[in-house]
Amino acid sequence: MSQPRGHAVAPPAAHADQPGHVTVTMYLQIAVILGIITALEFGAIYIRRLTPILVPLLLVMSAAKFSLVVLFFMHLRYDSRVLSVIFTGALIIATVAVIALTTLAGDFLLFSR
Repeated sequence: MSQPRGHAVAPPAAHADQPGHVTVTMYLQIAVILGIITALEFGAIYIRRLTPILVPLLLVMSAAKFSLVVLFFMHLRYDSRVLSVIFTGALIIATVAVIALTTLAGDFLLFSR
Protein backbone atom coordinates (compact mmCIF):
# COMPACT_ATOMS: atom_id res chain seq x y z
CA MET A 1 0.00 0.00 0.00
CA SER A 2 1.16 3.52 -0.68
CA GLN A 3 1.76 6.35 1.74
CA PRO A 4 -1.18 8.72 2.31
CA ARG A 5 -0.79 12.12 0.70
CA GLY A 6 0.86 14.79 2.74
CA HIS A 7 3.13 12.41 4.66
CA ALA A 8 6.78 12.68 3.78
CA VAL A 9 8.90 9.57 3.59
CA ALA A 10 12.06 9.76 5.64
CA PRO A 11 15.22 9.74 3.48
CA PRO A 12 17.50 6.72 3.85
CA ALA A 13 20.48 7.07 6.14
CA ALA A 14 23.73 8.21 4.59
CA HIS A 15 26.21 5.50 3.63
CA ALA A 16 28.92 7.06 5.77
CA ASP A 17 26.92 6.29 8.91
CA GLN A 18 26.68 2.59 8.16
CA PRO A 19 29.47 0.42 9.54
CA GLY A 20 31.87 -1.07 7.04
CA HIS A 21 31.72 1.70 4.44
CA VAL A 22 34.91 3.55 3.65
CA THR A 23 35.51 7.14 4.67
CA VAL A 24 36.62 10.10 2.60
CA THR A 25 40.15 9.57 3.90
CA MET A 26 40.16 6.05 2.51
CA TYR A 27 38.96 7.33 -0.88
CA LEU A 28 41.82 9.83 -0.91
CA GLN A 29 44.33 7.11 0.00
CA ILE A 30 43.03 4.92 -2.81
CA ALA A 31 43.26 7.85 -5.23
CA VAL A 32 46.90 8.39 -4.20
CA ILE A 33 47.63 4.67 -4.69
CA LEU A 34 46.02 4.79 -8.15
CA GLY A 35 48.16 7.82 -9.01
CA ILE A 36 51.33 6.04 -7.85
CA ILE A 37 50.50 2.94 -9.89
CA THR A 38 49.84 5.13 -12.95
CA ALA A 39 53.19 6.89 -12.47
CA LEU A 40 54.90 3.50 -12.19
CA GLU A 41 53.24 2.39 -15.43
CA PHE A 42 54.53 5.46 -17.26
CA GLY A 43 57.97 5.09 -15.67
CA ALA A 44 58.21 1.39 -16.57
CA ILE A 45 57.88 2.20 -20.26
CA TYR A 46 61.11 4.22 -20.20
CA ILE A 47 63.25 1.68 -18.32
CA ARG A 48 64.99 -0.42 -20.98
CA ARG A 49 65.87 -3.28 -18.62
CA LEU A 50 62.17 -3.99 -18.10
CA THR A 51 61.55 -4.62 -21.80
CA PRO A 52 61.42 -8.45 -21.52
CA ILE A 53 58.75 -8.28 -18.81
CA LEU A 54 57.09 -5.00 -19.74
CA VAL A 55 53.79 -6.37 -21.03
CA PRO A 56 53.14 -8.72 -18.07
CA LEU A 57 54.21 -5.96 -15.68
CA LEU A 58 51.77 -3.49 -17.23
CA LEU A 59 49.02 -6.13 -17.17
CA VAL A 60 49.53 -6.74 -13.45
CA MET A 61 49.54 -3.02 -12.64
CA SER A 62 46.44 -2.46 -14.77
CA ALA A 63 44.67 -5.34 -13.04
CA ALA A 64 45.53 -3.84 -9.65
CA LYS A 65 44.09 -0.49 -10.69
CA PHE A 66 40.99 -2.16 -12.12
CA SER A 67 40.46 -4.02 -8.86
CA LEU A 68 40.79 -0.91 -6.72
CA VAL A 69 38.42 1.12 -8.86
CA VAL A 70 35.82 -1.64 -9.03
CA LEU A 71 36.00 -2.53 -5.35
CA PHE A 72 35.92 0.94 -3.87
CA PHE A 73 34.70 3.55 -6.34
CA MET A 74 32.01 1.31 -7.82
CA HIS A 75 31.19 -0.06 -4.31
CA LEU A 76 31.44 -3.66 -5.49
CA ARG A 77 32.96 -4.54 -2.16
CA TYR A 78 29.54 -4.10 -0.56
CA ASP A 79 27.44 -5.78 -3.28
CA SER A 80 26.66 -9.43 -3.87
CA ARG A 81 29.30 -11.94 -4.91
CA VAL A 82 27.59 -12.44 -8.28
CA LEU A 83 28.71 -8.98 -9.37
CA SER A 84 32.24 -9.74 -8.19
CA VAL A 85 32.27 -12.86 -10.35
CA ILE A 86 31.00 -10.89 -13.36
CA PHE A 87 33.68 -8.21 -13.05
CA THR A 88 36.42 -10.73 -12.32
CA GLY A 89 35.35 -12.82 -15.29
CA ALA A 90 35.46 -9.75 -17.52
CA LEU A 91 38.95 -8.94 -16.27
CA ILE A 92 40.15 -12.48 -17.00
CA ILE A 93 38.64 -12.44 -20.50
CA ALA A 94 40.21 -9.04 -21.22
CA THR A 95 43.61 -10.22 -19.98
CA VAL A 96 43.50 -13.36 -22.11
CA ALA A 97 42.47 -11.29 -25.13
CA VAL A 98 45.34 -8.83 -24.62
CA ILE A 99 47.87 -11.63 -24.23
CA ALA A 100 46.51 -13.39 -27.32
CA LEU A 101 46.61 -10.22 -29.42
CA THR A 102 50.10 -9.22 -28.33
CA THR A 103 51.54 -12.65 -29.07
CA LEU A 104 49.62 -13.05 -32.33
CA ALA A 105 51.97 -10.89 -34.38
CA GLY A 106 55.04 -12.05 -32.48
CA ASP A 107 56.02 -8.50 -31.55
CA PHE A 108 55.62 -8.96 -27.82
CA LEU A 109 56.27 -12.60 -27.15
CA LEU A 110 55.36 -13.41 -23.57
CA PHE A 111 55.72 -17.12 -24.09
CA SER A 112 58.41 -18.69 -26.22
CA ARG A 113 57.30 -20.68 -29.25
